[in-house]
Amino acid sequence: MVTFEAVTKRYGSAAKSFTALDGVDMTVGRGEITGIIGRSGAGKSTLIRLVNGLEKASSGKVIVDGTEVGRLNDAGLRGLRREVGMIFQHFNLLSSRTAFDNVALPLEIAGLSRAEIKGKVEPLLDLVGLGDKAASYPSELSGGQKQRVGIARALATSPKLLLSDEATSALDPETTQSILALLKQINAELGLTVLLITHEMEVVKTIASHVAVIDQGRIVEQGCTFDVFTAPKHETTRILLSSTLGTSLPEWLRSGLKNEPSAGDRILVRLTFFGATAFQPLTARLVTEIGGDVNILAGAIEEIAGEPFGTLVVSYPAAPEIIDRANRFFAATGLSTEVLGYVA
Repeated sequence: MVTFEAVTKRYGSAAKSFTALDGVDMTVGRGEITGIIGRSGAGKSTLIRLVNGLEKASSGKVIVDGTEVGRLNDAGLRGLRREVGMIFQHFNLLSSRTAFDNVALPLEIAGLSRAEIKGKVEPLLDLVGLGDKAASYPSELSGGQKQRVGIARALATSPKLLLSDEATSALDPETTQSILALLKQINAELGLTVLLITHEMEVVKTIASHVAVIDQGRIVEQGCTFDVFTAPKHETTRILLSSTLGTSLPEWLRSGLKNEPSAGDRILVRLTFFGATAFQPLTARLVTEIGGDVNILAGAIEEIAGEPFGTLVVSYPAAPEIIDRANRFFAATGLSTEVLGYVA
């Protein structure tokens, strides 16, 4: 649905310029939910604004459903924007218009009759769960309800692509989950491609099938969400995910970790369960394999893009023969492991 080919975006003059995007290559598959994550200032918003022509690339190509955005004139851009809906962080509703009239606005601009508008707006308000709020003004709606109006408005022109610019960052956690569920529903029922930018890892983990990580204007890692989240390769990705996935050790234990063992020490190992290992009783089998002196120190169960993912931190004696038996067991069962260190 969307292709970025060596896209660069610079601001300022030749004498003093700032590079917001630097040679971005990326694709967004048709019918997928793709998330773009990165720190503030990494280039996320610039990237998404290139898709509907709110910004123009300094070099490279942005292609939406076969159309190169940079070659479009004003009339072409207007046509493109009818096929690319956008929802915003702060809703951008018109306070003087009801929920119905906010959703109707792009249809009025397109020249539809009042009867045609009613025939499209009412089902959209029902779709987003606001059929009973058609006559309500934005001041009478909660934040989540305002965002639902924004989503309905973005869908009014039957777009092929929906852009989401930090659409949940102004909402509380419970409301965020309801909006994410709605986006997943729209993606499934309408076959709509969704491209969202966010700094919230939970958002991507919950609904995105694919993810791209942007840092200093460059895509540093991309792929299926499950693969990127469970085995991040780039340091930026690992930092972004550090507080979202896996298990954290208490400070008193983390501060006592050593890189090399001494006599009588214990080894700390993080076990990762996913795919075929997610539902097997491997911890019990580990105890049987190396003896009963296995402590479970921390654990967590996650769901990433609908797939189970779990981590467990265990410790056992750092005696060479026990470590060797454990390693053979891990290799035979396909468990992913990481040695965190050694403790007295």
